[in-house]
Amino acid sequence: MVWAWLRIAVAVVGFSGVVAGFIVNVDRARREGQDLGLVLANYFSLFTIVSTIILIVTFVIAGLWSLRNPGRSPEPRGIALAIAGITGPILLLGIVYNALLRGLPSEIALTDPSGIHSLDVWATESLHVIIPLYLLVDLFFASRRRALSWWSLAVIVAYPLLWLTYTLIRGGLTPDPSGAHDWWYPYPFLDPHGGGGWPSVLIYVAVMLVVLVAIGAGIVAVGRLRSRRAAARTSPVGAAG
Repeated sequence: MVWAWLRIAVAVVGFSGVVAGFIVNVDRARREGQDLGLVLANYFSLFTIVSTIILIVTFVIAGLWSLRNPGRSPEPRGIALAIAGITGPILLLGIVYNALLRGLPSEIALTDPSGIHSLDVWATESLHVIIPLYLLVDLFFASRRRALSWWSLAVIVAYPLLWLTYTLIRGGLTPDPSGAHDWWYPYPFLDPHGGGGWPSVLIYVAVMLVVLVAIGAGIVAVGRLRSRRAAARTSPVGAAG
């Protein structure tokens, strides 16, 4: 029961972070006279936001299933796949943000005269730090997690690749809301108009794909190891030993 409520709680944290970021972006668009529709389309195209929305839905469903089905049986395979499929991308998100993007000057911090900067900080820290850290705890300690086959790696990699394809195509067709460029990419390392051009983008993508596969392999391996240990503890041989 505890883990069911923790999963619902982290979904609430994610929702609050998405809402905080939404308010910040609406406020900035209005203050700077930007196209609100374009700003919000960009906001809901961010990897952070798309991933968090998927997490919210997944963890609410997982938490409600646990509450409605008390006991010790493993969670359904579909829920286990969904949790693994979003854990990998969000752990990657936490690594990329804290390794590559933390410390970059925030536009909100530089231009906000209204005190809404605190909402920006909450959105950033809750979605890039708190939730990834919780997912690690859930991976190693949550009860009723089901072991997955190695083919589950395909599920973990699928969504980020779809998002990347969408983003790279959309980026060249979408103007920056500020009017500075005729293109808009959500993260600097995905912008081919930078100094390194497309080769730099492709190198970053290749490195992150390798990291994502490694994270996914770790998720599957931890689940399988936990399952074997649980089976050993409950088997007659394990109990006798």
